[in-house]
Amino acid sequence: MKEVSHTVNQDYIETIKKRRSIYALGKNVADNNEDIAQLIQSAIKESPSSFNNQTVRAAILFGESSDKLWEIVAERLKSEVPDEESYKATRQKVDSFKAGVGTILFLTDDDIVQQYQEQLSLYAENFPIWADQANGMAQINVWQALAANDIGASLQHYNPLIDDDVHTAFDIPESWNLRGQMPFGSIEAPAGTKEYMTDDARFKIFK
Repeated sequence: MKEVSHTVNQDYIETIKKRRSIYALGKNVADNNEDIAQLIQSAIKESPSSFNNQTVRAAILFGESSDKLWEIVAERLKSEVPDEESYKATRQKVDSFKAGVGTILFLTDDDIVQQYQEQLSLYAENFPIWADQANGMAQINVWQALAANDIGASLQHYNPLIDDDVHTAFDIPESWNLRGQMPFGSIEAPAGTKEYMTDDARFKIFK
């Protein structure tokens, strides 16, 4: 019998390649806020978590709410930079995130993590790790969903510096632990060239 050749489908790889860190964001997004919010929620809901415990939480900020977040970041960073000149560069960076349409706050519900630690004590030390992995998978799924709709984004981590202010400003439950911030908007300039390390330094294949 003649062996039938088969070519591996690379469509998903092309989708992955489209996801890049976009720092030049704008407000020229064709989709409305409701549709974008639904896209984000769907991507998170379909993302995996250990024992399907669904520890990922998100606050989706648009417009003035997103601006408020980045003003919190800018104000908080004033005390972290050595001088006014350094702060100008910091402020410019923060303003580039503020220039987008919105921001997603990715959080982990620590109450659920603790609940599973108590119920399944054999795996107790792993549940915080698995929760971070679940959050990371939700982040990448949202990021790729946005990219598939020509919406640029990047992932930022100003936590824990801004944690208290964010919880107060947006009435975030105390058990929701901030893990990352994803500003998003129209792509006003493409990402730079991505460099890759050599495959032989990164992978081992056994047959």
